[in-house]
Amino acid sequence: MKIDKVITSGKFRLDGGEWDVNNNVYIIGDASAVYIVDPAHDLDAIEDAVAKRPVRGILLTHAHNDHCELAPAAAERFGAEVYLHPDDAPLWKEANGDAPFVPLSDNEQFQVSGEAITVFHTPGH
Repeated sequence: MKIDKVITSGKFRLDGGEWDVNNNVYIIGDASAVYIVDPAHDLDAIEDAVAKRPVRGILLTHAHNDHCELAPAAAERFGAEVYLHPDDAPLWKEANGDAPFVPLSDNEQFQVSGEAITVFHTPGH
């Protein structure tokens, strides 16, 4: 399994404030398929890193706007579902309205490159 990192830049908004931030976006997998973790700010840069590999899903670590605003567009572009823990639904709704996501559960696993990506629910930031 290979992990590629893309650094993107954009705005983080919380409680009425706004800041310029850089975000790490991870592409996890191999030539056969990948998962995208926390797509942020620049979908074209993420698509370049995906390099035409099939995207099995978009995994979100949490729903602050800089981690999730781009997720619905990424899901549409790559034909993949977005996965998010349901505790983050209020922040997701604030950023994305009624856009769909698949609820994650603690210890859920995603298979890629013959290995498992395991979800560990760790509330807080």
